[in-house]
Amino acid sequence: MPLTAPNLWALVEARAEATPDAEMLVDETGARMTFAEYELAAERMAAGLHHLGVGAGDVVTWELPTWLDTVVLAAALSRLGAVQNPIIAIYREREVTFCVRQSGAKLLITPGATPSFDFGAMGAAIAEAVEGLEHLAVERGGFPSGDPASLPPAPASDGTELRWLCYTSGTTSDPKGAKHTDASIHAIGLAMGERLEVSEGDRPSLVVPFPHIGGMTWLVTALQFGATLLADAAFNPATTIPLLAREGCTHPGAGTPFHMAYLAAQQADPDTRLFPDVKNFPGGGAPKPPTLHHDMKAAFGGTGIVSGWGLTEAPILTMGADSDPDDKLASTEGRAMPGVDLRAVKSDGTLATAGEEGELRAKAPQLMLGYLDSSLDADAFDDDGYFRTGDLGIIDDDGFVVISGRLKDVIIRHGENISAKEVEDLLFEHEQVQDVAVIGLDDEVTGERACAVVATAEGAAALDMEAMRDYLRGRGLRTNAIPEQLMFVDAIPRNPSGKITKNVLRDQFADAPFSR
Repeated sequence: MPLTAPNLWALVEARAEATPDAEMLVDETGARMTFAEYELAAERMAAGLHHLGVGAGDVVTWELPTWLDTVVLAAALSRLGAVQNPIIAIYREREVTFCVRQSGAKLLITPGATPSFDFGAMGAAIAEAVEGLEHLAVERGGFPSGDPASLPPAPASDGTELRWLCYTSGTTSDPKGAKHTDASIHAIGLAMGERLEVSEGDRPSLVVPFPHIGGMTWLVTALQFGATLLADAAFNPATTIPLLAREGCTHPGAGTPFHMAYLAAQQADPDTRLFPDVKNFPGGGAPKPPTLHHDMKAAFGGTGIVSGWGLTEAPILTMGADSDPDDKLASTEGRAMPGVDLRAVKSDGTLATAGEEGELRAKAPQLMLGYLDSSLDADAFDDDGYFRTGDLGIIDDDGFVVISGRLKDVIIRHGENISAKEVEDLLFEHEQVQDVAVIGLDDEVTGERACAVVATAEGAAALDMEAMRDYLRGRGLRTNAIPEQLMFVDAIPRNPSGKITKNVLRDQFADAPFSR
């Protein structure tokens, strides 16, 4: 039976007592940690952070790779009763500055310089610009440490207090901070573990960036069910897949691009079963071709892809289960999770019947408390208190959900949101751009790719791809949000009210030549 506890730190203690010597974490360097070692490491790190002045209620922003130390950090901050603001590593100075200012962060933790980006320099610059913010640059194995005896008692918590600020890029230019509790994260972890039939001794992959809401969910699931997380600091098929194969992965995740990489590796070596102990392939974050489920099941055995759907604000609202029929696993995102009240609302405001399309709206135990900027809440919830997901879907007679589109103008690349408006606003200011629209085009590798469609300013030379990339990098845009494709039109199409008709552009460029 899975363990339950009122808060994250209590869950860490309960698991360390229940299965102290069981393996909890393994990473790509070969480092390993048991549940008892995890508890002790978290206490030592908490003591080091406490010495730096971190205490209950303080907001700590961290933008870190999926190191074992990062997973320990989540428990250490929980031990102190801090409010955690994890940020995925694609965010750069503009977004991180916004997050620490809005959240009132006391401490920003980043790596130092990495081969791809100097996070240490960025963090130092942000700390200099934001009053009251301290910056700590860390390396793997070099996090703060101290004597656990110096710690104050763990703050009492029933799990309903604000403990997580999870930012997401939506339809606005600035990230939106979703307020979560330990209770909301625990609800996701428990339900996901049950749907995926996780049990003690299983070895799921932790290949999503740990600061992502999915990373937190897998931490909780591992603690609840006694599973071992196989972690890699950065997903690379050439190195990650051998790691998962070597370590007997039972749940290789975590979405369409990952699954396609696993399938390609298996097809390249058909005589060797990469994952002989596989139960299923957890999925989500990006659309999946129905044939992919069948291909994965045929190649690997097990259940195939068991995918779910949700948002940072309301993670994993639906998910498949091992017991679901193949046709449902292939073509849907499963059924509503326990406690989730899901409805589809048509454009006229009436409830959709089974099989009719509508905007999916939800009440759920994993639903956020609201946004940190409370002015956003009025548009986020309807008059009946249901969260407006902005996603269009169909709920069939059996309760299975098919996602059919999005009201929100968001591109989902590798499971991460890209705000089209954010990129458009920056490109619109370029002197060579008269008008611009950023659209999402289907992509078999990333789920979607961002395509910038530009109308060139009169008398100006057309913007080229490299110049566009350099310009957006110079404006502080994260790499993940920089368009991968650049197309040109004489004029951006708009409707009579002035709104860009992006469906016209998607149809126009759906089959345009593209190479990476």
